[in-house]
Formats: sequence, C-alpha cells, structure tokens
Amino acid sequence: MSENSFDNPPQPEKQPLPQAAPQAPVFPELTKDVKTMAMLCHLLGALAGVVGSLIIWLIKKDDHPFIDDQGKEATNFGLTILIGYVIAIVLTVVSCGFLFFVPLVPWILQIIFGIIGGTKANNGEAYRYPLNIRFIK
Repeated sequence: MSENSFDNPPQPEKQPLPQAAPQAPVFPELTKDVKTMAMLCHLLGALAGVVGSLIIWLIKKDDHPFIDDQGKEATNFGLTILIGYVIAIVLTVVSCGFLFFVPLVPWILQIIFGIIGGTKANNGEAYRYPLNIRFIK
C-alpha cells in the first residue's frame, strides 16, 4: 500500500458553470396596436427603404419599447441595405455593366427580410436582421 488515502484525498469533480442562454428582450404587454406598428416598421422598410421605417419609428418610438426596438432594428437594416445598394451600383459601373444583376441582391434581401421581420413583429417576437450594422443603438 504505497498510496495512502490520506496522501491523496479524493478531489471533488469540477462541474462547468452553466452558461446563460442569450435572452430575448422582455417587453411590457404587447397590444394589437403595438404589434401592428412594429410590423409596419419592417414592412415599410421592405417597400420604401430606410425612409419608411424611419418615419414610423420617429413618430411612434415613445409609445412603447417594442416599437422603439423594432423601429431601430428596421431603420438600421434600411441603412445597411442602402450601403449595399451603393456598393452594388459602384460594382456595376466599374464592371461597365457586366455585373448588372448585383443591385438586385440588396433589393431581394430587403424584401425577404422585411417580410420575415414584419411577421415576427406581428406575432410579438423581437426580430433581429442578419448582417445588420447597428448605427442607432
């Protein structure tokens, strides 16, 4: 018995600390009007670009935190898409029109993600756009 239990007491197993899952923002009661205004931020952003979502957000941002959150998100995405349009047009001009289809990419993304955001907001879920640069915090 070269090993004595007194020399090497049993070590408790180290359990990894549980990681908290990222939580979606919690908002006060969401009425139908609040959901509708948040949905309009996304849908007008999809149809009219940054101007549509910016107008709704500026008018209704103080009414409810959910409208403020979703309005900022839709406006930021509109600004991101605007940058995408500028890059796409520059690429088209530099390529002498060979890349004529590139400006369609931001337009398609704007429509698809705007509709997804609108349906999520209408269901009362906070939507986060992928590839969104958050200019407005």
